[in-house]
Formats: sequence, C-alpha cells, structure tokens
Amino acid sequence: MVLTTQYLRGWTAAIAVALAALVIPAQAWAQLDVGTRAPAAAVETLDGKPVDLSTFIGEKPVLIEFWATWCPNCKALEPRIAAAAKKYGDRVRFVAVAVSANQTPARVKAYAERHAIPMTFLYDRRGNATGAYDVFATSTIFVLDAKGNIVYTGAGGDQDIEAALGKAF
Repeated sequence: MVLTTQYLRGWTAAIAVALAALVIPAQAWAQLDVGTRAPAAAVETLDGKPVDLSTFIGEKPVLIEFWATWCPNCKALEPRIAAAAKKYGDRVRFVAVAVSANQTPARVKAYAERHAIPMTFLYDRRGNATGAYDVFATSTIFVLDAKGNIVYTGAGGDQDIEAALGKAF
C-alpha cells in the first residue's frame, strides 16, 4: 500500500477527533462562537454530488451534527434527535455531516437507512465542513436560527436537543 497524503490526513483527523473527545471539555469542542454566522463549506451528498452546506442554511432553523457511524456519542443522540424531528416536523431542518475518517458514503447511507435517522446526510470527504466549523470531535452540534446565525454549540451524547433548538425560535 502506498501512503498518500489524503490517506495520512484521514488517519490524522481520526486520531485527533478521538483524542479530543478524551481531553477537551464539551463546551470547548466547537470553536465557532454563538452569534457567529454559519460558514459555507463544500461537501457532497451520499450519491457523490457536490453541494454546499450553506444551501441548507436559512429560511428556517437548522440543527447540524458532525457525525460518524462509529461514534458512541452520536448513537446516544439519535433518540433525542428523532424526538425533536418528530416534534418540530418541517419547522427545523436536521443535517448530519458525516466525517470521512474510517467511513465511506455507502457505509453512511446503509447506516442511516438501517436506523431510520430523520436527517439529511452529507459527506465531508475533504474535511471542508469540519475545518470551516472548527470541529474537534464527532457529536458536535450547531443549531442555527432562520437567519443562519449560530445560537447553540455543544458536543457529547448527553446534549439537551430540545433546549438547544429552543434557542433558534
């Protein structure tokens, strides 16, 4: 196997995310401040089509989770996100940005279908969204108001999704 720069970057990112989850306090995981306008970032659909994360921002509140199939905190958040999606219906957009470390779009798609998670799944192949949002760990959530301003940031499996979304209205 030839070690490419992209391969090494992927593993470096995976190790950094894992270490950050162990040593960085939950409130410090997301570096963008509340009140900041949410940035644009080139990602792709699970079918490989390019899309900018900014196309999901505006018009109504948005919950963005930086997510992975292998993340136990993300798994812990699934019932809370499902309950919020049921309660808020089409009043809030729910978006999962799958990090590229140790997964593929096909793996993400299969997981999302198997678990019926009520979110739009995107794939951050090159780390553009992770970098733009300055994310250090999976399970990092950003809640944006209808204008695209960040009203909540947090990370970990015990976040109060209902209270976080309440800040967007």
